[in-house]
Amino acid sequence: MILHLHLVRHGQTTFNKYNRLQGWCNAPLTESGLADADKAGRKLEGLDFAAAYCSDTSRAETTAKRILDINEAAGHRRPALVADMHFREQCYGYFEGQDMSLAWTAAGGPHGAKNYNDIVAKFGLAATRDFLKEADPFHDAESDEEYWTRVEGAFALIASNPDLRDGDHVLQISHGNTLLSLGHRFGGPDLDLSERPANGSVTLVDFDTDKPFAEAIAIVSYGK
Repeated sequence: MILHLHLVRHGQTTFNKYNRLQGWCNAPLTESGLADADKAGRKLEGLDFAAAYCSDTSRAETTAKRILDINEAAGHRRPALVADMHFREQCYGYFEGQDMSLAWTAAGGPHGAKNYNDIVAKFGLAATRDFLKEADPFHDAESDEEYWTRVEGAFALIASNPDLRDGDHVLQISHGNTLLSLGHRFGGPDLDLSERPANGSVTLVDFDTDKPFAEAIAIVSYGK
């Protein structure tokens, strides 16, 4: 069964505005963030969503509800919104809420990498998670293995929905680093991964529920 997943990055939050790491912690949407959600809603208002999912964070739930409000006002049936921890952003542990540049310097410095992009260039994206967990004095930040195990659980939750049918459209509110991670893992060589998708952008992926997770996702469009 092929499902068309519309992955929307939540609207801008205060932590996004202040360039702070935001994983499992909550920060409210800014006025610009509310506008991001509404812009995505208008972009998607012509679709019939068979299901809707988001992380159990306020930024994701607020974004989802505003999109579904617009979609319902356009005459579509409103699906129940499922909020679940498996859809959360990467957990940054001790570094939650800290300035991004300082956090990634702390993670990469012991390995000779000066920032996030330098870690990725020298060691790959997986190392950003493993280095941050290593630098976390409590080791609460997710390792790469822990992260992907949880994310795979999110897709398994969608695949287990007995009401979904081949070709259905599904709304999923996602997060910046998660979208970037999906792009690195499932995107082709021509995909521009120099920046995270913008707040309110839509990434379209086809999800084959009959395949193992490593082969199940095809990115149709990224951060549009």
